[in-house]
Amino acid sequence: MFQDFKLVGDRPVAIQVKEYVKRLIIKGALQADQKLPSTREMSSLLKVSRNTVIAAYEGLEDDGFTYAIPGKGSYVTTMVGHLAANNGGTVSQIDWKARMNEYALSAAELDMMKQGIRAKKGTISFTSIAPDEQLFDLGDVRRAFMDRMAIEGQVLLNYGYAKGYKPLIMYLMRYMENKGVDLRGKDMLITNGFTEGFDIVLSALRPSARRGAAICENPTHHTAIKNLKLQGFEITGIPMEIDGIDVEQLEAVLYKQRNSFDLAYLTPSYHNPTGIVMSPAKRSAVMKLLMQYQIPVIEDGFNEELRYSGAHVAPLIATAGQGNGVIYIGSFSKVLFPGLRVGWVLGDKALIDNLESIKRARTIHTSTIDQSILYQYLLNGNFDKYVKKARMEYKRKYELTKACCEAHLPEAQLSGDGGLHLFLTFPSDVNTHMLLEACTEQGVIFTPGDKFFIHEGTGTNTLRLGFSRVTDENIERGIQIIGKQARRFLRK
Repeated sequence: MFQDFKLVGDRPVAIQVKEYVKRLIIKGALQADQKLPSTREMSSLLKVSRNTVIAAYEGLEDDGFTYAIPGKGSYVTTMVGHLAANNGGTVSQIDWKARMNEYALSAAELDMMKQGIRAKKGTISFTSIAPDEQLFDLGDVRRAFMDRMAIEGQVLLNYGYAKGYKPLIMYLMRYMENKGVDLRGKDMLITNGFTEGFDIVLSALRPSARRGAAICENPTHHTAIKNLKLQGFEITGIPMEIDGIDVEQLEAVLYKQRNSFDLAYLTPSYHNPTGIVMSPAKRSAVMKLLMQYQIPVIEDGFNEELRYSGAHVAPLIATAGQGNGVIYIGSFSKVLFPGLRVGWVLGDKALIDNLESIKRARTIHTSTIDQSILYQYLLNGNFDKYVKKARMEYKRKYELTKACCEAHLPEAQLSGDGGLHLFLTFPSDVNTHMLLEACTEQGVIFTPGDKFFIHEGTGTNTLRLGFSRVTDENIERGIQIIGKQARRFLRK
């Protein structure tokens, strides 16, 4: 015994010794009331210092795994419950797959990450639309953390408030006001990124007596499709035009199915996946229609800050003026740091009051440390500096990616006015799943576009090309490979 002890990594040696002995006790290799080797003997057996063993034994006693008898040594306590079933000769096995409810099964079925391709090392991947971590200004983030901890570190380590960290809420309220939003009658809830905010809103809006009905752009964000379906919404998709959603079709659907929709989900700026920015005229027309039919709007503020050219376009919630029909969900995940899971929901005070209670029931509150770091980072004036740097780099990559697509994929129609990706539509005889298989063999992967369409079997000739984390060399080489493989399908 004790011959299999090995030190792993840089963790304190005393803790590793303590956990090693714990495992022996839990597995039954050391029995109740059995005496442990003396500290000197254990030191020799494990080839560690005696002081290390003394510290480990003290930790075992503190944790209730051993007891000490003065002058005699340390002994194993009687463990209650450990390995009881195995000691009785019976191992209980539950078929967990058979126990899964419809929600769990649907979540697994709709999980795009589980269905994704396992790329080999060295593969050129255009699948991500996350920010490039090489741009992160770690010095400023570290300074923000130290500044905030120095001010109220003990408070930040305790429980926070379900609604959110008040200084951050006040900052973000001003931030939204600077986008042209009328804040009268509105309030804010801080969430763990966009996805939690969206899920909480959907869970509050779904009718209890029947399945819900939602209207959205087609194609649209896969996470939105997934969560709408998981929450029991039937989805009606409205096609996209070069300047946003097709308003005529929207009007026709609303007229035909009046009083049928519980909400609309829209991404007016740098839409995922098409990258299209809805024109100001369409924003006004869409809001007029949806308010006429009293349909609440969930606005996704996705990538709003990554504007490479043109004038600022006000979000839908600003277009609504004093109206309270828009619920704006924002986050900095695609601009700043996705690791800080901080997003926000801005909407009518009565709505936010109820969402706060849902948030408290589910997760109590968003990490106060994460919120405070983001707040201090913003307060220190780092955001504008960082976004300026990020815009310049992503604009350069955007233009390079677009030029490469125009050179090597002339048959594909491009869309995307900014953000971190381009959307390509090929002639109908190109199936992008088959194209992906061919490209994978050549070391290139991307996201087939059908994942973003409401109905199965549509959008099979489209793909999304994320360029934010791809080097210039690999952008050129990868798109050249995609173009070469695509031409094989076009010739058939």
